[in-house]
Amino acid sequence: MFNRSNWQPLFVAAAALCLVCSLPGFACRLMAQDDPRTDNPPTRIGSPSNGSSTAATISVDTSNLADVRDAWPRFLGSRFDGISNSSLKFDWTSNPTLVWSLPVADGYGIGSIDRSGHYFHFDAPDGSAERLRCIDLETGKTIWSVDDALVYRDMLGYESGPRGSPTLDAQHVYTMGCTGRLNCRDKRSGDLVWSVDTNAQYSVVQNFFGVGGSPLVLDDQVIVMVGGSPVEDLAIAPGRLDRVSPAGSALVSFDAATGQERWKCGDDLASYSSPRTMQVNGETIVLLFARENLLAIDAKSGLVRWKHRHRAAVLESVNAMVPIVSGNEVFISECYDVGSVLLRAAGESAHVVWSDPVGNRRKQAMRVHWSNPVLIDGHLYGCSGRNAPDSSFRCIEFASGKLCWDDPRKKRSSVTAVGDYLLVFEERGRMQVLQANSEAMDVVAQWDFQTPDGDWPKLEYPCWAAPVVVADKLLIRGDKKVLCLRMNQQKG
Repeated sequence: MFNRSNWQPLFVAAAALCLVCSLPGFACRLMAQDDPRTDNPPTRIGSPSNGSSTAATISVDTSNLADVRDAWPRFLGSRFDGISNSSLKFDWTSNPTLVWSLPVADGYGIGSIDRSGHYFHFDAPDGSAERLRCIDLETGKTIWSVDDALVYRDMLGYESGPRGSPTLDAQHVYTMGCTGRLNCRDKRSGDLVWSVDTNAQYSVVQNFFGVGGSPLVLDDQVIVMVGGSPVEDLAIAPGRLDRVSPAGSALVSFDAATGQERWKCGDDLASYSSPRTMQVNGETIVLLFARENLLAIDAKSGLVRWKHRHRAAVLESVNAMVPIVSGNEVFISECYDVGSVLLRAAGESAHVVWSDPVGNRRKQAMRVHWSNPVLIDGHLYGCSGRNAPDSSFRCIEFASGKLCWDDPRKKRSSVTAVGDYLLVFEERGRMQVLQANSEAMDVVAQWDFQTPDGDWPKLEYPCWAAPVVVADKLLIRGDKKVLCLRMNQQKG
């Protein structure tokens, strides 16, 4: 029997999903598609899509949100690291206060926030439509809401909503749904600018949990993981990824203004990670942790500079974390068998600094499943392991993989950093505030959102998305609600 507590979708937010051990009997094709041989150019629309949109005025940003203080413009924040830009000092010993509560539908991701104070949430009401809402961060009121029809059935019975987070630039919001539909919408109105059905256009065979990545906006490109296959592979049963061949579309770049393809690259299938950037010798490289390999790709040309294979041999294993970058070093990890590796990148190659012993889980430094660790002062803090009780929050030394400490309670959690404090959010709704300390687990405060003793609404399992912190606002998500809380600042 399928036991939900033993499985985990991966987001982007948070998100995403992971974990497979057997397929239930209702395996099915992702969606009814047009003839895959048909060319599918982007759909350009100059009016709202088939959803409602309320009239409102939103200020238009003119700067690059990657450099904007106190914004959270994409999954894991402006630097892909899960660390808040907020410079405020908080009184962690006092409970935060509720600002608003937002009912949410199917999906596992949390939203994104622009510098003008708007929260964008992506979900799927009743599993029949993908909905994008623009919410006033101060009041929780909906400014506009738009829908797209959705036809999706998860092979393992998970929700049909988005696994990732919206990505924002100065004027637009980009979303990637679980069926692979990439949309560009106007931030002011929700109007659809262009749309690409990547699953149809690149002959994607359904992955275990659908599409789980979030878009990367880089200059005038929108870059997404696709992982397409030859057209004839569409006849292969969903889930039999061992029989599916890649077709050079692991990563695809689209023109941000028109949705036209710029380039595609990578002989690999999709994972549940999201692309991110790093700088090597003054050049921008896109990192993609795909199903089989970590790929390093020239951002302008789409040329694959180097790749490093990193995946457990079992069919159902998946990669989900977003690579962690420090200078020219890259950390990746999985929880099934291989564990972690730290690579040092050069222009056309990368070599191993340290790696976990394959198959020896007790001696592996970190086994990241669906939540990204954070890097503070040379140490990684994050959840290691696949399921409770095979999981724990721990600290390791980034340069060596040395285990510094391990929380013995065996809980699954996600983490976001605010300064040198860690907000560790357990999947059943308890949050602990830790002082980042490589010598011991230093608990400063604890807040319970599953059985709240304050004025907070109860959050239901699963709480899989990592918290979002912008200025004095803390956003957290359970299965049916997003809470916006105000954290109390230090006095004096």
